[in-house]
Amino acid sequence: MTGIKTTGEKKMMFFSGRAHPELAQEVAQQLGVGVVPTKAFDFANGEIYVRYEESARGADCFVIQSHTAPINQWVMEQLIMIDALKRASARSITVIVPFYGYARQDKKHRGREPISARLIADLMKTAGADRILAVDLHTDQIQGFFDGPVDHLFALPLLADYVGEKVDRSKLTVVSPDAGRVRVADRWCDRLGAPLAIVHKRRDKDVANQVTVHEVVGEVKGRICVLVDDMVDTGGTICAAADALFAHGAEDVIVTATHGVLSGPAADRLKNSKVSEFVFTNSLPTPGELDLDKITVLSIAPTIANAVREVFEDGSVTSLFDEQ
Repeated sequence: MTGIKTTGEKKMMFFSGRAHPELAQEVAQQLGVGVVPTKAFDFANGEIYVRYEESARGADCFVIQSHTAPINQWVMEQLIMIDALKRASARSITVIVPFYGYARQDKKHRGREPISARLIADLMKTAGADRILAVDLHTDQIQGFFDGPVDHLFALPLLADYVGEKVDRSKLTVVSPDAGRVRVADRWCDRLGAPLAIVHKRRDKDVANQVTVHEVVGEVKGRICVLVDDMVDTGGTICAAADALFAHGAEDVIVTATHGVLSGPAADRLKNSKVSEFVFTNSLPTPGELDLDKITVLSIAPTIANAVREVFEDGSVTSLFDEQ
């Protein structure tokens, strides 16, 4: 299958870095194109070389790369890929970032700290990107860091519909793991017709070392609780929130997150957790050691492909999520 798709006088070309080729192949298949053959390798000192084996002159180019570990390598590779397309006279360059690296560094908490999420956007713009397409950014404000269009895609319909089809909705409660995710959890409630609960973290002044305790706001006793978050990294926060729900009488807990970062001690924490199921998308590759029966991975490829198609055909990406 060729990596080129034409519509009238327009030409689409689809490119992928080496971070998550399986997702790239799925998106390409949904689009009815192939991934453009690319020669990419690392020199002995770690420098990255990229060369495309087809001409990109005059094409609308889409470059997909998910910022998985080792994150700095794959961010750099994507920047080099963008630069190569700019110098190859591409008509437009859309950067697809299923998981946007450094998204948690979106503001200064203390003096002398960087805003690394803004830096990533600046680097992409400098490299030659015209547009960014990302899935469930950690915060909405990141959209304003890029000087150009940003299409923010949501995995909520995919994840919520999966959960809604397998549980008794009359017993379902949607739970935000902290105050910062309440708005997202509220949209889940609207879609599933379920009540909302919140796990609130506070410092216990009566315990040495300021141990964090969890309070649950909302009715969870005897309920099937679905914890909703944008990402699970080491699993500590989400597993502690699940423990709090069980301690307050929850019948079962399901965890859903768009991005399964799953680094460090995540494998052991998820394995030993009382949570019955962890549901992620394939925005990131799942580590091999996390091949557990309680992990379900749903494909975000159709969502990305639909957005790419709308961008290429000058349609509306927002219309894909108007029902939310």
